[in-house]
Amino acid sequence: MTTLRIRDAARYLGVSDDTVRRLVDAGTLPRAEDPAGRTVVEGRDLAAYVRGRDSGLDDPSGVRSSARNRFVGIVTDLVVEGVVAQVELQAGPNRVVSLMTAEAVRDLGLEVGSVAVASVKATMVTVEVPDSPERAK
Repeated sequence: MTTLRIRDAARYLGVSDDTVRRLVDAGTLPRAEDPAGRTVVEGRDLAAYVRGRDSGLDDPSGVRSSARNRFVGIVTDLVVEGVVAQVELQAGPNRVVSLMTAEAVRDLGLEVGSVAVASVKATMVTVEVPDSPERAK
């Protein structure tokens, strides 16, 4: 079973170590211990917590979509050159970059600071895991 040290759980949540400690102390995240007696969080408990969290930004689109991977955020960079454009969106800890036509940027009224929703629907998604000394055994 995957366990995460407090500092690692904090890093994945984008919060401070103290915030995770408060979540553990409040019982929001169940306390577990590793073999050395350190407080850890079980990966499945952290996953359940993350699934239940509000993204913080409401989806302004007002549309229903079959795409389940929707990222609400703020446009942080916009490069328009000729007929193409690159739009960068910061959605919580996620940076999403989209290439589209310059016409689409104009039609959507996108500018740095705009609230936008990036939706991703793909037939292939690559999943990677960090290398760990335990896996090498």
